[in-house]
Amino acid sequence: MKQITTPNAPAAIGPYSQGFIAGGLLYTSGQIALDPATGEVVGSTIAEQTEQVMKNLGALLEAAGTSYEKTVKTTCFLADMNDFAAFNEIYGKYFTGRPARSCVAVKTLPKNVLCEVELIAEV
Repeated sequence: MKQITTPNAPAAIGPYSQGFIAGGLLYTSGQIALDPATGEVVGSTIAEQTEQVMKNLGALLEAAGTSYEKTVKTTCFLADMNDFAAFNEIYGKYFTGRPARSCVAVKTLPKNVLCEVELIAEV
């Protein structure tokens, strides 16, 4: 098992890691729309926040030596399911391989962001 860390994705804001490689797979912690340099939330719309989440996930994928195309599963959390279509529009630009996915609405996300995404990718 190997821990993955990168300054190009937000540092953990709790007692967890950015990600781990185990058994040939990368498992990331959920990423929210935080700027890695400042720790501040980026954007106020679902589109803006989803773009930042995808950038953060991309940094973790790169740090692990893999890519969006090798992602096998994502779990997506939305603060409002009415944002589903706008979220999908951005999400689809990055996950062109169409990995398996779960997407659920939750009551509240950390820092009151609009979305969070975690993934599992082949390394």
